[in-house]
Amino acid sequence: MVHLKSKVWIDGHLNDLPEWQQDAFRQFGHMIADSDQMYPCIPGRLGFLSNSLRFGFAADPRSEEAITDVALLLQEYGECSHETGKYASLVIFFYTSKELANGFSVEDYERLFWSVLSRVSAIDQIPWPAHISADPSHHSWEFCYNGHPYFAFCGTPAHEIRKSRRTPYFLITFQPRWVFKEINDSTPFGRNMKKLIRQKLVEYDGVPAHPSLKWYGQADNLEWEQYFLRDDESVASECPFASIKNKG
Repeated sequence: MVHLKSKVWIDGHLNDLPEWQQDAFRQFGHMIADSDQMYPCIPGRLGFLSNSLRFGFAADPRSEEAITDVALLLQEYGECSHETGKYASLVIFFYTSKELANGFSVEDYERLFWSVLSRVSAIDQIPWPAHISADPSHHSWEFCYNGHPYFAFCGTPAHEIRKSRRTPYFLITFQPRWVFKEINDSTPFGRNMKKLIRQKLVEYDGVPAHPSLKWYGQADNLEWEQYFLRDDESVASECPFASIKNKG
C-alpha cells in the first residue's frame, strides 16, 4: 500500500526505493532547489527546503492501480496537510515508461491528466464541499477530494517551451486551497509573491506567462485552465474534467 513520504524520510531511505522512484525524486530536487534559485514557484521551493512537501509514488497513470494509489495518497494527505507547514503541497510521481516518456505529446498528457482526476473523483466517497462550485465554468470551482479543495499542477516529459512544466516523469501536485489564504490578491504579501513568481516564470521559460494564470475567485478566472498549461497559449474549449464526468 502506498504512503506519504517526507523529504527528510526519502533522504534517509533513498536507496531503499525502486530505481525509478530514486531517479524521480533526485531529478525533482535538482530542478526545484537548483543553486541559482531559478525555479519560479517560490512557495514550492521553500516547501521543499523546509520539509513541508509530502511525496507519493503511483503506478502507470493509465492503470486503475494508479487511481487507487492517488486516492489513498489524497486520503492520507487530507488528514495531515495542516501539520506540514505553510508551504504545503503533495507531489505525486507516476511510473513513466519509455513509451509514455517518448511517445506521448503534450496533448496526450493533457488527456491523461484529466482522466486521472476524473477517475479519482469518481471513487470519492465524500460529497463535494458545499462552498465549492461543482461547475468548472464557475470561478469558485476547484478539484476536491475527500472534502478538501486543491489546486492541481501537472508536469510532463513532453513540454519543451514551458520549461516550468517539463518534468522527466509524469507528475501531479496537489496544493491545499488553505495555503492561498496569505498568497492572494487581497494581501501585500500575496501581490508581491505573484509579481516575483511571474518575473521568475518568464525568465525560466523564456516566453510570456500563459494568459490563463490569474487569481482564484476572480470573476474572469477559471482554475481548471491553470492546472494543465499547453506549450502554446491555447486552451481547451471546455473543461475536460466536466466532459469526462458527464459521460460517466
